[in-house]
Amino acid sequence: MKKQYIVALEIGSSKVVGAVAEKTEQGIVVVQHLEEEKQINCVRYGCVQNVENIKNCINHILRKLENAVDGTINHVFVGVSGRTVHSEPSEIVRSIDSSKTISRELIDSLVRELSKNTVKKYETLAAVPRTFYVDKREIENVVGQIGSTIKIQANLIVANPTVKLNLERVMGMGLDVKGYYITALTMGQHVLTADERKLGCMLVDMGAETTTVSIYKNSSLIYLNTLPLGGRTLTKDIANAFPVVEETAERIKKNINNPLDLSQVDSIVIEGINSHEAAKYISARTGEILANVNKQLEYAGVGVGDLTSGVVIAGGASQLKGLLNKVEDATKLKVRMANFPANLNITNSRINKPEYVEILSLLAEAAQNIDPMDSCIEMHSYNDGGFEVQGPAQPVQPAEPTKPAEPQKKDPKKNEKKSSWITGLAKRFNSLMVDPDDE
Repeated sequence: MKKQYIVALEIGSSKVVGAVAEKTEQGIVVVQHLEEEKQINCVRYGCVQNVENIKNCINHILRKLENAVDGTINHVFVGVSGRTVHSEPSEIVRSIDSSKTISRELIDSLVRELSKNTVKKYETLAAVPRTFYVDKREIENVVGQIGSTIKIQANLIVANPTVKLNLERVMGMGLDVKGYYITALTMGQHVLTADERKLGCMLVDMGAETTTVSIYKNSSLIYLNTLPLGGRTLTKDIANAFPVVEETAERIKKNINNPLDLSQVDSIVIEGINSHEAAKYISARTGEILANVNKQLEYAGVGVGDLTSGVVIAGGASQLKGLLNKVEDATKLKVRMANFPANLNITNSRINKPEYVEILSLLAEAAQNIDPMDSCIEMHSYNDGGFEVQGPAQPVQPAEPTKPAEPQKKDPKKNEKKSSWITGLAKRFNSLMVDPDDE
């Protein structure tokens, strides 16, 4: 049976990540390879700013992945995230035939119609159903019900048009994008458990320049918003205060034993900076981020008592020492770190890191949606000589012996002229075959 491969790309504010996974016949997704490239100021708050640089970055990642699996990548799945990605409430009401039961096809059709609704200044990326009503009665399992009217309350996931437009510009490199997935939604489906979504939960994805808050209740997305604050905000505070370059500030931040509890911070010198003084900036800015996170509950119309399952923290910036206790103090809710999607098999310790939860969620979502006969990678095939197999080899017939030709007298001048011509041709041919990347 032909192997089925999935390739996903996540373009973040501090790095671009690409990964390859193989989907087995049992439905298990085996994550095989992951490549990343750091980049600064090409993506701001999750939105691509420098299209050409990100194009080159993605090309390098895809080339490395192709070398790792020995194949050609033709299709990819791409994550969508960024500062302006958020939810807006919307609804649709329709009269229906009361003699027929409500079908899944009808629901899908109404959701597609909802996704065409627009919000001023924003582009609608998706419509996520929240509550169903049949003849004004709230129904949880609407398929199979009978009634004369149906109403769907939903959340439109919207963003500034440049978010999707610039992604499409970046991906205009001959690759077929099989799907653009909203990263926050894929994480909600694959990082949170079904019980957490039903009982009430807040997912907080802390990235480099943004923090995305998703709130779930009764198995539905209640609210989503992206804050323009993240781990890099803390780093820049240190860099501006002392001052040092961002790379030094990042090392200082990571090497303080517990920067969010000033009473526990050792007063030592790290990279020429007093750790206790640096911790003051980290603690203050983290407090500001968490105050903004907490405020989202109010905007969503949700109380602390509605979130029985508490808070799940994810993302690269979530690795800040002491963060879980700080979130618990700020929200008064129980807190846990995000787990990887349950249907993934990750055997490589280099990939098994919390900072990759976004790209792994995209792989999990793509595995559920990819066509059973499709694959993102066309594998290379070789024969013993290293060439692609074109067909069965034919036996070689021995050649009849021939008489050796009599040696001809050489003209020294003619030979010298011919040699000079061949040498020049060889030089020109070699100059054409030089790969700029090799140089």
